[in-house]
Amino acid sequence: MTQPQAGTMRDSQPVNEPVIIAQDVEKWYDNNFHVLRGVSLTVNKGEVVVVMGPSGSGKSTFIRTFNALEPYQKGTIDIDGIRISHDLKNIETIRREVGMVFQQFNLFPHLTVLKNVTLAPIWVRRWPKAKAEEVAMTLLERVGILEQANKYPGQLSGGQQQRVAIARALAMQPKIMLFDEPTSALDPEMVREVLDAMRTLAAEGMTMVCVTHEVGFAREVADRVVLMADGVLVEEATPEEFFNNPKEERSRKFLSQIL
Repeated sequence: MTQPQAGTMRDSQPVNEPVIIAQDVEKWYDNNFHVLRGVSLTVNKGEVVVVMGPSGSGKSTFIRTFNALEPYQKGTIDIDGIRISHDLKNIETIRREVGMVFQQFNLFPHLTVLKNVTLAPIWVRRWPKAKAEEVAMTLLERVGILEQANKYPGQLSGGQQQRVAIARALAMQPKIMLFDEPTSALDPEMVREVLDAMRTLAAEGMTMVCVTHEVGFAREVADRVVLMADGVLVEEATPEEFFNNPKEERSRKFLSQIL
């Protein structure tokens, strides 16, 4: 089996225009568990950043701060020029621009695939039903499941459900997509179809931050790989540098366990 080459494979390249700026972010749970310890990261428009690390490293918590699903106590986070704060209007604006795909699909089981995808655009974007359905059908075709539009989630495989979740997030036309271990709940044979949908997004220039252990995807698609451990950002590098010549001992230990 040929090893994927390191580096990006997409039609458009990132531009030097920061859309996520996290500086010295700190978070505690219950005032005693220090889950994020001064983490800083900048993501440019059109960039794909893969975040890796052992369980409990804080990586999922960190990306959830980017759309205010997780509050933080110190530091600053700016999303496309908007500071995340306790201002509900700011949070609502940011969540319109940041799509997120989780480990679990979180689809409404009583709604068809099409209705799952059109729900938010109709209620949040106030789109007419016809426009929402037209966009939804285009997105379902884009992720390879157009023929499933009138089925219910329970009739689909896990990989198909996760692609519905991706289409649902894209239906809000976000500027940024966050992926929190989107393949970890899937059987191995279903992983590729979800990664292929993510590869398509990357090729089209979508700004993406992905928490994943999928090494092949990181080698092929990422502009940068970030390693987190114990609530800190240990190392960030190009895929080639990270996988072939990591600088930090903690990175080498992590890679020895997953490669």
